[in-house]
Amino acid sequence: MEERRINTRLLCAELVEVIWDEAGRPQRRVANLEDISLSGICLHMDKSIACGTQLTVRYGDGELVGTVRYCRSGEFGNLLGVQLEKGSRWSSRHFRPHHLLDPRELLEQSVVRHRAVPN
Repeated sequence: MEERRINTRLLCAELVEVIWDEAGRPQRRVANLEDISLSGICLHMDKSIACGTQLTVRYGDGELVGTVRYCRSGEFGNLLGVQLEKGSRWSSRHFRPHHLLDPRELLEQSVVRHRAVPN
């Protein structure tokens, strides 16, 4: 699959509240924030949400607003890809999820370890 993301995604694990309207009725669920970037997030939750649905993700004392771009159901729930609105960009200065991990750092550490091992 071709990578279309502009911003680097950081892996994380954080429980957040997701709020959206479905058939004119407000809905609320808890979801796990799986990854995050400046312009998007991935949520893991038990409920599927239709593509194009606008939602709000609340965490601590803040929130992010975006639109569902995909919803993939799996054995353990649903993965939702959410594109954040331009006025709702994520910043680590404002919100730093628990267990935040940059996969590029893991790759760099692996290369350094590999070079350190004698042949």
